[in-house]
Amino acid sequence: MKNTVKILTLLMIVGLAGCASNSDLDAVKAIAQQANATADAALKTARSAENIAQEAKATSDATENKLERMAKGKMTKHK
Repeated sequence: MKNTVKILTLLMIVGLAGCASNSDLDAVKAIAQQANATADAALKTARSAENIAQEAKATSDATENKLERMAKGKMTKHK
């Protein structure tokens, strides 16, 4: 996201230096806004995926602990 914003900012500066028209600048601004919106959506999706992964790990850890307790209980009964 930061690289996209930097590139678009550079393009805007170059556009200004090259006597770009207002419509050219508006087009660059629209592209920058769309890039930011896309980056924000990607970040939201990544955070959601991270939360789901953390929940899955917690479930896995709980299941592993339960199985270990069950195995230990059976081991002590057979002795």
